[in-house]
Amino acid sequence: MAVAGFAPAALGAQAGDVHYVRSVQFDFEVPERMAAFRDRLAAQNTASMVLRFDGARSIMMPDPDEEAAAPRGGARDSDRMDRRALGMALRLRMGSASRSDQEDVVQAYVDFGSGAMTETREFMGRTFLIAGDRPAYAWKLGTEQREFLGYMVQQATAVHDGSEIEAWFTLQIPVQAGPGQYGGLPGLVLVLSVDGGDLLYSATEVNLDGPGDVAIAPPTDGEMVTREEYEALVAEKLEEIRATRGAGNRRRPFDGGLR
Repeated sequence: MAVAGFAPAALGAQAGDVHYVRSVQFDFEVPERMAAFRDRLAAQNTASMVLRFDGARSIMMPDPDEEAAAPRGGARDSDRMDRRALGMALRLRMGSASRSDQEDVVQAYVDFGSGAMTETREFMGRTFLIAGDRPAYAWKLGTEQREFLGYMVQQATAVHDGSEIEAWFTLQIPVQAGPGQYGGLPGLVLVLSVDGGDLLYSATEVNLDGPGDVAIAPPTDGEMVTREEYEALVAEKLEEIRATRGAGNRRRPFDGGLR
């Protein structure tokens, strides 16, 4: 069943926040001889995010509790390996022509009534502030249901800009919110996958005690550009990488250059 837009007034006015783990698959292969670093490299593309919402709007941002919860100290050898893994991940990303390796969505604000969306995105070391409309996804509701974090979730799928999107949302929290730019369903999205897990958001905790003392307002940091200007810049820079480094093949092998 295809899904058209949902009227915000028909939805509940619940408020709260949901914590997600966001993971992005590397768009290059890590050689087998680098197996000792593979998990640590993968961790560089994993982040904790929080989505705060009320009945009218939502904002996703990095989880402010992430740094406080991170383990302190640790063995010197482990710290050295973490630094090497981080440095390697940065070098691999700099040489990749994949958009997912070069781009990070830092904040995403959505007004449910108007559909307006404001994002802060980092791309190749620059921070951009982009205002426009949330994409209108042609969601198709599936019949399969599961239990997740104590909520019954239902499947919805869509194809948008060539990407296959799978969402699992719960009608028990009737808000149109979801991680990042994704949403517009008649319930909160708790799990979302793009292109078979190349991008994955998975909720770890849901709180319905209100969004706390954090204002749900559009972000203001970054160089203001239109969506069209930003997309043109991204296409230009990725093409430059392909031309200078021959990085046109998706998930190309990389020898790592470990010493």
